[in-house]
Amino acid sequence: MPQGKKPIENRRIRIAVVGCGRISVNHFGAIEAHKEHLQLVGVCDTDGKALQAAEDKYKVMGFDSLSELLNATDADVVTLCTPSGLHPEQAIQVARTGRHVMTEKPMATRWNDGLRMVRACDEADVHLFVVKQNRRNATLQLLKRAVDRKRFGRIHMVTINVFWTRPQSYYDSAKWRGTWEFDGGALMNQASHYVDLVDWLIGPVESVQAYVATLARNIQVEDTATVGVRWRSGALGSINVTMLTYPKNLEGSITIIGEKGTVRIGGVAVNEIQAWEFEDKQPEDEQVKSANYETTSVYGFGHPSYYDNVVKSLRGEAEPETDGREGLRSLELLIASYLSARDGRRVALPLEF
Repeated sequence: MPQGKKPIENRRIRIAVVGCGRISVNHFGAIEAHKEHLQLVGVCDTDGKALQAAEDKYKVMGFDSLSELLNATDADVVTLCTPSGLHPEQAIQVARTGRHVMTEKPMATRWNDGLRMVRACDEADVHLFVVKQNRRNATLQLLKRAVDRKRFGRIHMVTINVFWTRPQSYYDSAKWRGTWEFDGGALMNQASHYVDLVDWLIGPVESVQAYVATLARNIQVEDTATVGVRWRSGALGSINVTMLTYPKNLEGSITIIGEKGTVRIGGVAVNEIQAWEFEDKQPEDEQVKSANYETTSVYGFGHPSYYDNVVKSLRGEAEPETDGREGLRSLELLIASYLSARDGRRVALPLEF
């Protein structure tokens, strides 16, 4: 726990959700899954229809502004499911009232905004949780253990592919979609969780060289991107992203090739272990088939598991697995990629010392 905050004990943790759009459904489901520990005390949205639907479905007070929600509820933690560009100011506003903050990905669309969020939560002595639910997928948990146990030996190459589709109607459904200020492009928004795998699984990045393009959609940001990556370990790799796949979402995958192992986790959203070969055999290899799962959603099923860590952190029983500083690591990689694409140059990390 932050030093000035006492663990929340002997009662349910009060939580409010800001933003009642498509990703909020996963949060409401996770809150319901942890209803023994969590109590939903408020929802907020500027869209009257979305707000009314959430009020009716979850039987909770609704507010059309964050300020009203903060004034009228006794929430311990506020979850931000709003457009990405709104996260910084909203997180800072919540933190200044002494409440913990949970924010969806990406935590911000600008590097300095991410830094401001972390600083504000530090000053308020509250937690900043950045949602990285894909880390909790069974397939990726197995892969993480294999990497941590050095089963690959030296890792030579890593390829991450996100081949999904977002039609023009998706971007037209809300004015903020497809904008630099509020949304970010295919790399920052849709592929954000996959960019997170670059550092979490493989390690610190030495530099990136990127290209982005807007090939088919009428939006400010890119619908297609490719990023060349060099890790400090010497490994090479790439991140390849497009929202133009015909006719539907095709693949969300990661392939790791090392001196003593090769793994490919694919499917539409890293939900199928398609190759798992290691020089040494371990008991966990028997879990490969059972780790695969069917999914109709690119979001996966990690939100309830992510909330488990949030609850334990607020109870004082664990440390946050993905706090603000952890969120900054993938944001830094994203910003470095955009700088590289804009300026036509290799960008080294860290961005600042």
